[in-house]
Amino acid sequence: MDALLIDWYSHNRRDLPWRQPDTTAWGVLVSEIMLQQTPVARVEPIWLEWMARWPVPSKLAAVSQGEVVRAWGKLGYPRRALRLHEAAGVIAKDHNDIVPSDVDTLLSLPGIGAYTARAVAVFAYGQRAPVVDTNVRRVVARAVHGAGDAGPASNTRDMADVEKVLPIDVSSAATMSIALMELGALICTAKNPRCVDCPLLTDCAWQKAGRPEYTGPLKPVQRFAGTDRQVRGLLLDVLRDTDGPVERARLDAVWADSAQRDRCLDSLLVDGLMEQTSSGLFALPGEH
Repeated sequence: MDALLIDWYSHNRRDLPWRQPDTTAWGVLVSEIMLQQTPVARVEPIWLEWMARWPVPSKLAAVSQGEVVRAWGKLGYPRRALRLHEAAGVIAKDHNDIVPSDVDTLLSLPGIGAYTARAVAVFAYGQRAPVVDTNVRRVVARAVHGAGDAGPASNTRDMADVEKVLPIDVSSAATMSIALMELGALICTAKNPRCVDCPLLTDCAWQKAGRPEYTGPLKPVQRFAGTDRQVRGLLLDVLRDTDGPVERARLDAVWADSAQRDRCLDSLLVDGLMEQTSSGLFALPGEH
């Protein structure tokens, strides 16, 4: 499995900027945070801007939270930007401006979870560790277990599953990790998988079982229109598009449902994505 998949990856991988040989561990970390629940096409231009503007953690840590939120743009889930800003400060202060390579140390950084810590260790430093995202879970579920999908996530079980398919050789294991992810993104997709193009076609347990339909629990479909996420984004857009604090009336104009709007405004204040001045105006953090 590993040799076939690694060879496939060497000929079919996407030419993404954070995969270039000169990309630092900081660049990998930023890309992984940005890519969470966000398509590659939306991340790529923002990542390039960030790397040009803040090529090392200390550069990002030196600017205000408001500037970071503004630069985050339309990537969504803007709390990620604040956590990345906080992590940058810790890396600059405690780690000589170099992203740590040790998984446990990475896990101690603000906003860095199990997936991101292992992704940085593997993709930036070439270590051997299971890196598990939705794509990887789906590939393993089909190729190894013969299931149509992976079902509910279980961090312990999923990492053990991936650990078993990784080569012993450290370098090969690191390549295998990203190859699994790429296969799930390009070929072994959730809908309409391109099985005829898959390097694992003849060995895939799902194929051998006749590609049975997945009958387990379904993940809830995330809608966006009308949700608090949409309203929060609209409120933040008002502040991103101005150079200073704004009056409440400017925010009230973006959404008709006053109860939902007030709830979202309060949540933005609690999350530190917005601040209220002593005179009652609203601004991005650190910009008043």
